[in-house]
Amino acid sequence: MNILVFLGSTRQSQPPKPPRLGSRVAAALVAHFRESYPDDEIELIDPLDYDLGEVFKPHFAYASGRAPEPLDALADRIRKAGAYVMVSPEYNHSLSPALAHLLNHFGSSRYAYKPSLIVTYSAGQWGGVRAAVGMRTFLSELGCLPVSAMVHVPHAAEVLDDEGRYRDDEGAERWRTYLQRGSTQLRWWAEAARRQREEADPHTLIGDFTREPRQRDAPG
Repeated sequence: MNILVFLGSTRQSQPPKPPRLGSRVAAALVAHFRESYPDDEIELIDPLDYDLGEVFKPHFAYASGRAPEPLDALADRIRKAGAYVMVSPEYNHSLSPALAHLLNHFGSSRYAYKPSLIVTYSAGQWGGVRAAVGMRTFLSELGCLPVSAMVHVPHAAEVLDDEGRYRDDEGAERWRTYLQRGSTQLRWWAEAARRQREEADPHTLIGDFTREPRQRDAPG
């Protein structure tokens, strides 16, 4: 199984002030999945690694073979993945603009018929829970339906160090148990969805949205 972990933060001050908490949370998740599912391929998608340009132009708006190579490569990685982990801080009770901007570059058919796991975090006490509410609708529209379990990390700087390692052993065990619930649900649904896609290709049964809105601007 190939699982992509999307980081919804573009903070890049050196050194980070305040710290880039999202990278810590994403690193902890990547480590958790690699430890729990050693045969899976876990990839971190950091928006700082992609130059998306100053003007929004989604991947499907380019003529065939004309999209920038990094955008093309990411589109292919999204298509090949079997599940997604979406990591976001909370902005005005909603998901990160950086995460929405990155995901919106690709038609919903790239993500469709696969599950996703919502992970939010904050420097304060709420852990980004209000962002998670809106993320359910957003991800459902992309077609990568979120599993019922969610992960929320309050006071992320106190939980994780700069490398995404837990600051104390006692807390580490509690967090591993917490993360396991979400990762188990994600992995279960990803396996079920993969088997069903092999039985009946949904992209053949239902038209894809790959280039033009008239192809159905909805998961397909």
